[in-house]
Amino acid sequence: MSETVIVDYGMANLRSVQKAFERVGHAATVSADPTRAAAAGRLVLPGVGAFRDAIARVRETGLDDVVRRHIESGRPFLGICLGMQMLFDRDHEDGTHDGLGLFGGDVVRFADVPGLKVPHMGWNTLRFPGPACPLFAGLPDEPAVYFVHSYFAQPTDRAVVAAEADYPGAFCAAVWKDNVFATQFHPEKSQRAGLQMLRNFSSL
Repeated sequence: MSETVIVDYGMANLRSVQKAFERVGHAATVSADPTRAAAAGRLVLPGVGAFRDAIARVRETGLDDVVRRHIESGRPFLGICLGMQMLFDRDHEDGTHDGLGLFGGDVVRFADVPGLKVPHMGWNTLRFPGPACPLFAGLPDEPAVYFVHSYFAQPTDRAVVAAEADYPGAFCAAVWKDNVFATQFHPEKSQRAGLQMLRNFSSL
């Protein structure tokens, strides 16, 4: 079985992602080594924290090129939370910062709405507006997943939106194109539904 590598660039709860893979019977390696990441059969880019710091670390370590080459090769890729946001053109947290540009669009903050807390933290249900995404195979209708974020992606191409949630209006909760899957929520914190997603990813 080809190796699954969880990319370590110093800004993610890597062990929780690794443990979630282990719970579905799939070994995943945490590594900061670009050479090992480049050889991975599956690559996972998690992340928490500030976009500017995260994208700087990814570029400093050469992992941006590793991610691009992995995706171009057709091998399965999974971005989680900040790891999803970094795939887009631009982020608008504390200024404007260039992302990896693998998806067109911007990452923006939730609007200030009376009574709406930002960051958005907690459980929300998903809906799937497009074709059946392999990452969500075997899930019930409107599964609940766990979010922790203040910013969300606005894809230029609506066809890549694989899941939506509401806070209070609809926002993009996951994207999918070919071998690239990415979620704004945390599968590793989303109990049964999240574990099913990681199981699905592991089988690709």
